Amino acid sequence: MMTQRMVEILKAIVDEFVDTAEPVASKTLVDKYKLPYSSATIRNDMAILEAEGFIEKPHTSAGRIPSNKGYKYYCEHLLNKNMDDEIKYAVSNIFSDSGMNVEDCVKQSCRMISDMTNLTSGVLGPSSKSQTLEHISVFPLDNKTAVCIFITNTGHTENKTFNFHDEISAEDIKTCTDILNDRLKGTPISELKEKLESIKPILVGSVKRHEMLFNAFIGAFTKFASEKLYFSGTSKLMYQPEYSDIEKLKNLISIFDNPERLKEVVAVENNDPNMTAITTTGAELIWKDDMAIVTTEIKLNRSEIGRLMVVGPRRMEYNRVLALMDFISKQIENIYK
Repeated sequence: MMTQRMVEILKAIVDEFVDTAEPVASKTLVDKYKLPYSSATIRNDMAILEAEGFIEKPHTSAGRIPSNKGYKYYCEHLLNKNMDDEIKYAVSNIFSDSGMNVEDCVKQSCRMISDMTNLTSGVLGPSSKSQTLEHISVFPLDNKTAVCIFITNTGHTENKTFNFHDEISAEDIKTCTDILNDRLKGTPISELKEKLESIKPILVGSVKRHEMLFNAFIGAFTKFASEKLYFSGTSKLMYQPEYSDIEKLKNLISIFDNPERLKEVVAVENNDPNMTAITTTGAELIWKDDMAIVTTEIKLNRSEIGRLMVVGPRRMEYNRVLALMDFISKQIENIYK
C-alpha cells in the first residue's frame, strides 16, 4: 500500500535523479527537498519502495534510482503537464508560416522538441500497407528530367524527380504512365514494386525507352513503399551518461533508420518482461531496459495518422516532454487535418 509519505519520497527521488543523473540518498531528500520526516523514517520507506519494485539500488552506489515501475507510477499519478506561456509562444511561431507543408512542419516540430528537451525526437509516417495507389502523373521538365506525382486513396501525395541518363520522349512518358494507371490503380503501396515487375512485358511491347522508365518507377515505388521515419537530435544521446557505453549507444541509434525494428522494439504485445508501458491522455509511454519512448498520434488529415515520438534514457523530464508533444500535436492537427 503506497502511503502519501511514500508518494512524496518517490516523487522527490524521480525529480532529483532526472535532474542530476546521480543515485539519491535519504540525506538529499531531507536537506534539498525539505521533507518533514526524519532520515530514519525516509530510509525505512525507501526500503519498502525498493522491496515493492518502485526504486532500485545501483551496484556502485548507496543511493537509489527509479525503476520502470517507479517511472510508471510517477507518470500515471504525479505528472504536471503545464507549459510556460513563453514556450507556447515560441512553439506557436513555427506554425505561423502558412506556406509550410505538413511534412516540413512535422520535421520542424521534431527539431524544436529535440532542442527543448535535449533528447532525440522523431516521427513515424502513415503505414504504406494501409494505402493503395490512386493515380500517377508525370510532368516532363526537359528531355532528360521529369517530375512524378503519386496519389493514394487517402489523398496522400509523394513527389519524385526522374533524372534519365538519356533523352526520352513525352510520348513514351505518357504511354508508360497510362499503362501504369490502368494496371496499378487500387494496388497496395507495399505491393507496387512486385506488380510492376509482372507488367514489364507490356511496357516492353508498348514503350520505346521502356528500360529507363521501368528503372525509374521501380526506384520510386521502392522509396514510396518504405515507411517514413525521421529523427532529429540523435547526436544528443551521446551526452547522456546512460549511453557512455558506445555499444549500447550504437544499438539504440541503429533503430532510428529502421521502421520495422522500431515497431518491434516498442511492440507492447510482445510481452517482453523487460518492458513496462502505460497509456495516458493522448500519449503512450514505454520503458524497456534503460530506454524510454514517448509517442503520440498525429492526425495528418482525415485518414492518415503518424506518430510523434521522443526517445532517450528513462531519466527524462516527462512533464516537459509530454506537455510539448501534446501542444505540438494539437497545433499540427488544427492546421492540417
